[in-house]
Amino acid sequence: MTTPPTLEDLKNHIDITRVPFSDRGSRLLVFKYRDADRLYVKLAERLTALQPGLDVYRFRPPYLQDLCFIDGEGMPLAWQLTTYPHALIFQTRLGAFTLAFYRGDTLSIGLPNGAPAGIRFRVSTQLWQRSEAGGSFKAVRNMAYRTNGQVVTNEVGLEREAYAVTFVVDGGEDLAIHLEVRTDPELDGPVVPASLTLASAEQRWAAWFAKAPPVADRYRHKYNYAWWVMSNNLVAPLGRVTHEAMMPSKIEYVGVWNWDACLHTLAFRHVDPELARDQLRTMLACQLPDGMIPDAVYDEAVIAEIDHPQRAEVTKPPIMAWAALKLHETAPDLAFLQEIYVPLVRWNAWWFSMNDDDADGLAQYNHPYSSGLDDNPLWDYGMPVESPDLNTYLCVQMGSLAMIAEALGMASEGAMWRRRAAAIVRRMIEDFWDADAGVFRALHDEQPIPVITPFNLYPLWTGQLPDPIRDRVIGHLTNPDEFWGEYVIPSVARDDPHYDPETMWRGPVWANINYFFIEALRQVGRHDLARTLRDKTLALIMGQPSIHEYYNGETGAAPARAADIFGWTAAVFIDLAIQASREAD
Repeated sequence: MTTPPTLEDLKNHIDITRVPFSDRGSRLLVFKYRDADRLYVKLAERLTALQPGLDVYRFRPPYLQDLCFIDGEGMPLAWQLTTYPHALIFQTRLGAFTLAFYRGDTLSIGLPNGAPAGIRFRVSTQLWQRSEAGGSFKAVRNMAYRTNGQVVTNEVGLEREAYAVTFVVDGGEDLAIHLEVRTDPELDGPVVPASLTLASAEQRWAAWFAKAPPVADRYRHKYNYAWWVMSNNLVAPLGRVTHEAMMPSKIEYVGVWNWDACLHTLAFRHVDPELARDQLRTMLACQLPDGMIPDAVYDEAVIAEIDHPQRAEVTKPPIMAWAALKLHETAPDLAFLQEIYVPLVRWNAWWFSMNDDDADGLAQYNHPYSSGLDDNPLWDYGMPVESPDLNTYLCVQMGSLAMIAEALGMASEGAMWRRRAAAIVRRMIEDFWDADAGVFRALHDEQPIPVITPFNLYPLWTGQLPDPIRDRVIGHLTNPDEFWGEYVIPSVARDDPHYDPETMWRGPVWANINYFFIEALRQVGRHDLARTLRDKTLALIMGQPSIHEYYNGETGAAPARAADIFGWTAAVFIDLAIQASREAD
């Protein structure tokens, strides 16, 4: 077992041409242009009041652009960059510039000692939008720049639809320029020496890494990076986000997602159980009056309905009780179980009251996004779909509610949940089991959907299948023509005509699905297969420089559209690396 991560372990591993330099709690993202010694800053905010639309934020231009370091004459400086979790160091002919977070809304740029130096940048504080009748300007965010040194040059002009700022500070010791971006129009505050900001940032990040449990040396490098991802993607409470919570990726997924929040607890429980609980609280705080927990929440609103590819309510698979029990195993807290029990009971009731049109005891998806498997071919044949994966989640959820009820002293209620969990397994066997194919079929209009995916094998996770059915399901899972092999488990069987190893849920490997099957295999006593799947999952994630949303089912590479620094992949890697290291130890 090795020691916990250190800042030096990640020296130059954070590539800010691809992933943002950010900080715990911040919504500011610092990137480097690929082809120039300049930086830009984006906002991890949707700003739907200014630009309506679910994913418009992904295409919004940077808030701050073309940030470069300049000498006393205003000439741009070339630099060599060194990255750390806590700071960026830019070595120039004048000396080192530094960049670190003074606080979540404020960047501190440290200036080299001695000669006059400064920065130049463009900032778009107004958002211009063209319309048929003309256009509009809307305020995006308020910004201030200031220094603790003597100002030599402070020029502002208009350049390419933005304000261009040239700001030079006379030479001195331990000088800094603060760049502050806030909603509050009252922008003020002290500018502290750069060395103090650097020291504070270093201490903050060192304390975070010091909490991480030790793991075996072979996992160390990716494990350290995974812990950086877990903190870097956290944002402070704001608006509808009521607790400190983690975005799946500050680049691609701005907001807090239902499914992801549950999976992020797998890692946070090892270093900060209260932070892990807050991931679940963030979603429960947005529960709707009918009991539904929405798909996602962001600063300004919740996402509970989507109009594409059809209009319907949207949530995510019900695994919150399962996640809460995982957390309880590591850090028992009966008060938290008491806090969440009734909301989770209401959510479970919503699934059966609002998503069971034929009243047969099996729930359905009314929108493909509620599955979390957005474009899986199981949904190509129309909605709604009664699916084995959803009803397996509900079985696991009710089993978890049974354990929570029993922990809270409600034995009879726990027994009721166990009966309901067993009943849903019986119904899945009656309605979904295809004895000829040896899989559980998803149904649309009572007809089996002709697609084979790992979700057709999901009832294995219930741990309640008859032995002959269990063995046939495991036979499919371990068949290299379908799901087994070097890279496991593809999200569509390799021999299925719908298989596409590059396209999101139509073939790539997802770490969270592997995690569920690892647990399923353990439940049915196949610890040998569970270990193999765990080790293959760890090797897959370690095989790429960063940590991605999903991986090609043939090569193990990250497809171009897979989000980078992805939260649940980092969380799964952390939890599995800890498991594997403790087992080996």
